[in-house]
Amino acid sequence: MSTDQNFKTDGFEGQRAIVIPNNVLAKFCKENDVIKNGYLTDVGYYPKAKFHKRERTTGATQNILIYCVDGKGTADIGTNQYQVSPGTFIIIPRGVKHAYLSSEQSPWTIYWCHFVGPQTDELFRLIYQKEESYKYDVEFVEDRIQLFDRLYSFLEQGYSTENLTYVNLLMMQYLGSFVFRDRFATSFDKATTSLVDRSIAFMQENINQPLTLFAIATSVNVSTSHYSSLFKKRTGFSPIDYFNHLKIQKACQYLQFTQLRIREIALEVGINDPLYFSRLFTQTMGYGPKEYRKNRLAVK
Repeated sequence: MSTDQNFKTDGFEGQRAIVIPNNVLAKFCKENDVIKNGYLTDVGYYPKAKFHKRERTTGATQNILIYCVDGKGTADIGTNQYQVSPGTFIIIPRGVKHAYLSSEQSPWTIYWCHFVGPQTDELFRLIYQKEESYKYDVEFVEDRIQLFDRLYSFLEQGYSTENLTYVNLLMMQYLGSFVFRDRFATSFDKATTSLVDRSIAFMQENINQPLTLFAIATSVNVSTSHYSSLFKKRTGFSPIDYFNHLKIQKACQYLQFTQLRIREIALEVGINDPLYFSRLFTQTMGYGPKEYRKNRLAVK
């Protein structure tokens, strides 16, 4: 049976960890306009971390993300307890009471990082508000691990301004792979494409058609009301507004790279009324298609 003496916060075979000195953070991060709104303070990797235990009764001064790729554990965050397993990541916002513990029978392997700054505060808020939970599951994508390894290897090279700036830009990509985990996965595995992404692909494939909401929802086999709700929550736009934005995006390409007349371009993007097309273009871009073409040609 384990005792309190068995538990430890670090010291695991094969572990990697870097704690950036406070004087370095103050000199090269806090005053760096590129990264001062979000930067790493600590980062590490603990393989098979048996007896790993950590408790902070008043929380930490940094935001913490822990990503489990093997084994199991538990995490108490605020008033909630979570079971941690492969594919789980947990977020611990700064100042939130927490404790976590690796399983003795199946000790976890985790990647972890601490970071500060208002940008990371906001990213944590975005993660939490999706399901009001500090725990989520994420599909394993090798590129995420490679991203972590890359930022870690660069951090090992020292604390120059240039190096720390680059490392923390990589850190934002790494953190973004959890905040927008579905989108990160789809960029590497089309089989995981979400319903919304599939419907956007359908829009793009039919950009020259006047699709209805019913037709778009039917393409992904859901009701129009359910689809509209999901789409608006994911993108901030209604499906038809989004489809119109794609049409105008395509129209801009025709205006810039072809000699097609405006009436012909309207037809190419599935709009039969050239006057409506011009109004929609102006509403979206802030000026009309003729002015857009003139301005783009002028900058060549």
